[in-house]
Amino acid sequence: MRELFQLTVLAYGAATITYLVYFFSRNKRVRGGARGLLLGAGVLHTFYIIARYLAAGHTPIASNHEAVSFFAWSLAWGFLSFRWRYQVKNFGAFVSPLITLLMVIAALSSQHIVELPPALQSYWLPIHASIAILANGFMALAFCGGVMYLLQEREIKKKHFGLFYSRLPSLEALDHLNQHCLAIGFPLLTLGIVTGSIWAKQAWGAYWQWDPKETWSLITWFIYAAIIHQRLTVGWRRRRAAIMAIVGFSAVLFTLWGVNFLLGGVHSYAG
Repeated sequence: MRELFQLTVLAYGAATITYLVYFFSRNKRVRGGARGLLLGAGVLHTFYIIARYLAAGHTPIASNHEAVSFFAWSLAWGFLSFRWRYQVKNFGAFVSPLITLLMVIAALSSQHIVELPPALQSYWLPIHASIAILANGFMALAFCGGVMYLLQEREIKKKHFGLFYSRLPSLEALDHLNQHCLAIGFPLLTLGIVTGSIWAKQAWGAYWQWDPKETWSLITWFIYAAIIHQRLTVGWRRRRAAIMAIVGFSAVLFTLWGVNFLLGGVHSYAG
């Protein structure tokens, strides 16, 4: 199983390198190879998650290694599903390095299979945790789109049409990308919080305990709710939306890691 994970990391790394080669060379054959490598890595990753599930006897999402690995898997398949419907020039050159970085972090974490405490031995584990991490995957896509937007806007404003101008989509296309990712990610984030509350009621007798991760999940939800509200009412788009997508994803990362290692709590993987 460890060898399968290592092969998956290598496949994602190869896809990232190939996407970056395409970014600079703009050779369409290289782009096709990058897509194939990422798809192959996603398939290998799926097999790894299934193998770990069979070995652990529960959904492999209970440790830092498993959570980050599943985050990377969600981001990869979110991107692949997005690519089948939309054309966003060189999106893969920004998404694939983030996937590979997550996989490296997962590789550096302990891969020991942990035994679930009684409170986590519930059918709510795969429901709540998978929905929440899938939401993170789409927020990560919005983050990548936000970074691309700011890079493109910078060159346009300075009238310095260099490396990024001809290689990135239009500002309008990137703003639409941001909106699409939030339209999928925010309902998933909401559903993740709702299912977590229902599970908490069954496990601990209360819908909400103000555990650090619960609190930061709510803060993250309010950030994205504000972004969507401002989009619909005030017309926040383009630069502001791009910046807020980056801010929101920073909150996602703190909820995933910062809470675990700085604040602890019943949701922490740090122990």
